[in-house]
Amino acid sequence: MRILAIETSCDETAVAIINAEGDELSARFTVLGNALLSQIEIHKEYGGVFPMLAKREHAKNLVPLLSAALEEAELLTEDTQALPEQMYDAVAKLLEREPGLDEAFLEFIGETETPEIDAIAVTAGPGLEPALWVGINFAKALALVWKKPVIAVNHMEGHILAALAEEDVEGLSIEHVAFPLLALLISGGHTELVAMSEWRSYTLIGQTKDDAVGEAYDKVARMLDLPYPGGPEISKLSEFLRKTDPDPTGGNLETPFSLPRPLLHDNTCDFSFSGLKTAVLYALKKRTGLSPDERVQMAYEFENAVAEVLWKKTARALEETGAKTLVIGGGVSANTHIRRVFKDKIAKAHPGVALRIPPARLTTDNAIMIALAGFYRARMSDFADPDALIAHGTQSLA
Repeated sequence: MRILAIETSCDETAVAIINAEGDELSARFTVLGNALLSQIEIHKEYGGVFPMLAKREHAKNLVPLLSAALEEAELLTEDTQALPEQMYDAVAKLLEREPGLDEAFLEFIGETETPEIDAIAVTAGPGLEPALWVGINFAKALALVWKKPVIAVNHMEGHILAALAEEDVEGLSIEHVAFPLLALLISGGHTELVAMSEWRSYTLIGQTKDDAVGEAYDKVARMLDLPYPGGPEISKLSEFLRKTDPDPTGGNLETPFSLPRPLLHDNTCDFSFSGLKTAVLYALKKRTGLSPDERVQMAYEFENAVAEVLWKKTARALEETGAKTLVIGGGVSANTHIRRVFKDKIAKAHPGVALRIPPARLTTDNAIMIALAGFYRARMSDFADPDALIAHGTQSLA
């Protein structure tokens, strides 16, 4: 099965094409084409993602990325063709709210043949609604012209499957998944624990009551006068200090800062990072300025607090669910210290639990993960009605 996938939930525009073989027990994926463009440099001056600017960039970049992915997959065949007037009008109407995309789309379609794909997967949520709509309308237009079914994919399900995918020289595979499964999903917009009793059966175990962990990283980074995105910058500083720590998983180096671990000892699996962020703010206000050493020490203490909370809540959820597999997905799963802590703690405290963390290139938003999720939905004939397909900014898995 060949699936073309589209991802526009936030500030990455991505198009990928995969060939999928197998079933839920054992599946193998070959990435035929993959094109991605990040908008980080564009949004830096705002200190975060500006939704309408993201929408504009998606509209500008989707057709070139589609062309690049198809060409890499050797599925791009040039051939002049004229769309029937009724279809031309329908496409124009679908894309009328995406300035520039309609002209580029119609020009592209008029110069290429329908590629040999079986379905089109697109992120329907969660995410920034203006950004999501661009990808959804683009997928609808492609489905109309190419006469292909559409698969609506939950962005967070994509992160779970990206974490389950193992890389080898031949591509990606998902197999030997032991259920029940627990997923810790950590990103700029999400911090949640989701249990999976079987394929596509989800239960929300815990979630943040306020800020997502990635959001907290960005806000603290701004307090420390670090550039956006803040996560990698804080990680870079804290790792500098950890080089002197004989046990980098323990966070035992002394610093002038002591931050709280919110909700660490309550009897839920919920998170809270707003208080941690506020504690950083108050600690900084007590000082007239930060020396370079103090900036490193604050980054170190903040990251230790985050990792400890994430682990303690996940450990509680592992006990409650009896999970045999732990998945960590989302952009923050790329964090070096969080990966280190979870690998160490699982090996020592839960040696019977299989830990799966995505390859670095699949931690951030991408279309490969949307294609993987699309495959499993297609296996169950879970196709969307294009007329009813809408963007869900806060769509939940459970």
